[in-house]
Amino acid sequence: MTRALSELLGAREPAFHMHLQQLERNAGAPSADIRLSVEVQQRMRQTITALGLDADDTTGRELYAALGQRLCADEAAFAKALEKGSTKIDDPITRVAMTLKQHIEPTKVFALKPSVAKRLLKALMPKKTMKALGYRSVDSMLKHEAVASLFAAAWLLETEQWIRRMHTAYGKLSPTDFETREISIDHPNSKRWQLLAETTVATKKHNIVSFKELGAVVLLPLPSEAKRPELPLLATAILTLHAVNDIYAASTFLKLHQLQGQFGQVVKTVALGKATVSATFLDQPISWAMVQRFYARFSHLVHDEILEGLELTVEAKDFAWQGVEQTLARIEPSLQMWADTHHVAHYDVSGPVSANLTDLVLSHCNKLPYEQRLIQHFRHELRTELSLRYLSFERLQQTVHEQLHRQFAFEPVTA
Repeated sequence: MTRALSELLGAREPAFHMHLQQLERNAGAPSADIRLSVEVQQRMRQTITALGLDADDTTGRELYAALGQRLCADEAAFAKALEKGSTKIDDPITRVAMTLKQHIEPTKVFALKPSVAKRLLKALMPKKTMKALGYRSVDSMLKHEAVASLFAAAWLLETEQWIRRMHTAYGKLSPTDFETREISIDHPNSKRWQLLAETTVATKKHNIVSFKELGAVVLLPLPSEAKRPELPLLATAILTLHAVNDIYAASTFLKLHQLQGQFGQVVKTVALGKATVSATFLDQPISWAMVQRFYARFSHLVHDEILEGLELTVEAKDFAWQGVEQTLARIEPSLQMWADTHHVAHYDVSGPVSANLTDLVLSHCNKLPYEQRLIQHFRHELRTELSLRYLSFERLQQTVHEQLHRQFAFEPVTA
């Protein structure tokens, strides 16, 4: 069974097998890898059967095509569900934004104050953004546009040098520049924004821009139907939910660093997506997102283990996580088929055929042939699931708890 996981993950051998053996010994030999491998196979068989295929006689290519056909049906059903919830709205992206806001847990996050974000934009003067949106002065632009939307436009239009200067400015921020508030999902749709979307979405291949440090997700308008990719609504919703989880994790990470020095550098680290803890698992650095997911799943461990000594900065409710497939199924029940498939795949001689909804939507959205199908999200989720299974055992938890307390221990703030 360990071999099955190794093949699905494309793991390096014999290193992967040796690390699993060590985990088994340290956790008290719970056979978590075998249990997970069996579950993956069983869930994949259920998915194949739900598609009307023979679980014992279906090729990877046939499965990939059937999954794509199912997604087309799901996109249509999802579009109808969005229409029911917002009958007076014509713009599909606005429907996605408003519906997701209704289904996302109302967890508040630690994010940059809008006034501070505006100050940063004013200081750096995003000239290409001003021109694209038709403004002659930065003050007028800041008055009429949402600040997160302006950050999105700047990240798409300004130079790499400009973005580096913004990250450098982040390094000078302090905890007082942040506040606690709800996540924002902005969806600008004026004619100027429509034009910007036409020129950038085709190049960037997505219409989602998120900022963990701002606690914001920005959904750009869809291009005209002639230029619009397939499955646009599911793709937008899925990527938005992933962005929300990134914001949850970043918020907790930032809150835990409030009493430490060099807070601005931590903000920069978060913005660059490099938040980790000082520990490894399966020979990989532990991302903060995995820690967030662990304590969201095993919430009963938070108060006794994590909050002891850290109550001044975080609360148990900060460890939030939004299930992507579960949220979509609440909006449109027929999407329940995708429940618990995020870490599941069928192994074919040409490699895994992912049942991960993100892999599949992005593959079929971009019309990728079978040979170029995406599998990286599945592999990430399977490795994460394997890690979470072992971390649930007390012998291994203690190691992570000790690392966290060392990393987030109080340090005097330095100039």
